[in-house]
Amino acid sequence: MPAHAHVTDPAADADATTAATITGPLGRERAHLSASRSALRAMREDVEALDIRDVTANWVNAVVLQAQIDDRIKALADLSHTPLFFGRLDYLHAPGVELTEGAEGEQFYIGRRHVHDAGGDPMVIDWRAPVSQPFYRASKADPQDVSLRRRFGYTGGELTAYEDEHLSDPAEAAATVSKLLQQEIERPRVGPMRDIVATIQPEQDEIVRSDLSGSVCVQGGPGTGKTAVGLHRVAYLLYAHRDRLARTGTLVIGPNRSFLHYIEQVLPALGELEVKQATVDDLVARADLEVRGADAAETAVVKGDARMARVLRRAVHSHVAEPVEPLMVVRGSRRWRVPAYELAEIVAELQNRDIRYGAARDALPQRIAHTVLVRMEQAGEAPDDRVQDAVARNAAVKAVVKAVWPLVEPAKLVLRLLSDAEFLAEHAEGILSQDEQRLILWPKPYRSVKSVKWSAADLVLIDEATDLVERTHSLGHVVLDEAQDLSPMQYRAVGRRCTTGSATILGDLAQGTTPWATRGWDEALEHLGKPGAVLEELTAGFRVPREVIAYASRLLPSISPGLAPVSSVRETPGSLVVSPVADPTAAAVDACRASLVHEGSIGLIAADARIPELARALLAADLPYLSPGEETTAQSRLTLVPASLAKGLEYDYVVLDEPAAIVAGEPDERTGLRRLYVCLTRAVSGLTLLHATPLPQALA
Repeated sequence: MPAHAHVTDPAADADATTAATITGPLGRERAHLSASRSALRAMREDVEALDIRDVTANWVNAVVLQAQIDDRIKALADLSHTPLFFGRLDYLHAPGVELTEGAEGEQFYIGRRHVHDAGGDPMVIDWRAPVSQPFYRASKADPQDVSLRRRFGYTGGELTAYEDEHLSDPAEAAATVSKLLQQEIERPRVGPMRDIVATIQPEQDEIVRSDLSGSVCVQGGPGTGKTAVGLHRVAYLLYAHRDRLARTGTLVIGPNRSFLHYIEQVLPALGELEVKQATVDDLVARADLEVRGADAAETAVVKGDARMARVLRRAVHSHVAEPVEPLMVVRGSRRWRVPAYELAEIVAELQNRDIRYGAARDALPQRIAHTVLVRMEQAGEAPDDRVQDAVARNAAVKAVVKAVWPLVEPAKLVLRLLSDAEFLAEHAEGILSQDEQRLILWPKPYRSVKSVKWSAADLVLIDEATDLVERTHSLGHVVLDEAQDLSPMQYRAVGRRCTTGSATILGDLAQGTTPWATRGWDEALEHLGKPGAVLEELTAGFRVPREVIAYASRLLPSISPGLAPVSSVRETPGSLVVSPVADPTAAAVDACRASLVHEGSIGLIAADARIPELARALLAADLPYLSPGEETTAQSRLTLVPASLAKGLEYDYVVLDEPAAIVAGEPDERTGLRRLYVCLTRAVSGLTLLHATPLPQALA
């Protein structure tokens, strides 16, 4: 524990009425907390009191301003069970004047948002501000002009403890792991994911504060905090580049709805309310198309291959035809002729410019009209832009455009590609083998776009074709979590949403559980369009106990050779129990009942095929349970989790049912072992593993 720590007993000190507490350091810190809450309340009341009628000229301005005011009021909410500040920095000198002789030091409280008093002086500094950075990065070796770093401990919303590190005092030994920090990490989890702003580590902070202009890829094993790092990076970028990102937008992409529901409160707790969340399926969804089909694994692998982009490009541009007839434009008593070879030159030039199919089609009538205007000028006329626009709208010109550069509807194009063997063979020649073509062809052609039982992979193909026709809108920053599970075509779908912006890519190669899972980050970043992204690796684990992660790491040589195992900073004796049982269903019910004795959330994770039987057993035992995505509460803490939905979730205590069944539920052993690795690493405080059948050899 850091020197000069003061950790109180919350039960004994809850009323804060003793003279020592009132007059001592803890009492003074509580007084500052109370004053800060009052100041925040006053800031909120000031915003609520604004009268927009005095400053708006019309109803449109009034609506916009009122929306901004409402957002500001929400951002200034005081969450009673969330500490307003979690740390304090005492500088030797006022920041920025370290070299000024006689400069006095300053003291700053570090919290989730800025709070100032009636005079405008700061009472709490936003954790993202430059002056707050040493809270995360200063050390005895590099104190960064900090004399004291103080961490605060809370019970609910009540300040109950503090720890001090005198970073500039050579007489004080370097601190060991902070007890308060460890308590915060181990605090029981009920409800959605919470922020880690009080526990960000130096290596995490470097990623969080990296510049907006660059993309970052974070390889992190279970419990290294990569998801939290990605979310806090969004919050930091919105703080540092708010105006720019307000114009261009930000997006967080997760693997499924359960995961997004789990993380959805992190950014609002940090005062950021406008960040959108979506899955890749959401990105490519179309209101007029419904996903009603599913592909076999080998079919989905081919549809998700990056080579499909080349096939689609060929298919789109195959619609362009070479003009064979001259064009005759009639204006008044004059006729203007453009021979077929000149039309062909215009078409070829547009094709060689490598612009979107639709943009080239829009440009074609103007290019033809320009050629006609040149004829007019050569004949002594003086046409202007209005004449060119009129010629571009001429019926004869429109007929040429329709004939040589017809409209392409992406869904109809993909429908034809997957239905017409000859059309597919023509455009896949030299790209896909005949066996691969047979895999993606529908056995029975559909008659219309509406009648197709589209699969998720089909909609990704339609999204690619849509981008070939018309450029996809780009956002300012995209966070892509659990990225290792995406296919190359899905990476391309995400990448075109940030062509002019940057990205934060988060994942763990060892947790790839799809048949098309990423083999390496270099390849993934290439598909994403961010080959220059900086690759960072997080290997220090904070969430999963050392005993549990060491046990799960036995699988790494089989599922991801060469990947460094996570080294957990938390040693928790008794956190791992491996039990052979005779009746796994009855044993799972008993283990859940025993786990519920502890505080926090409980997850019963099992192979998808085992879920119905376990559900019946839990209900028969009068143990009500939640499904993934439903929010845990103090009264309802048990969640029954199919192995396929466990990724990204975490529980205080996990009961893991039949590892061999989890492995057997996947298409191949390697994918099954990766799924098992995910399930083994969902526990924060304890894992109970139950098996009636032998454990997989790689684990045993």
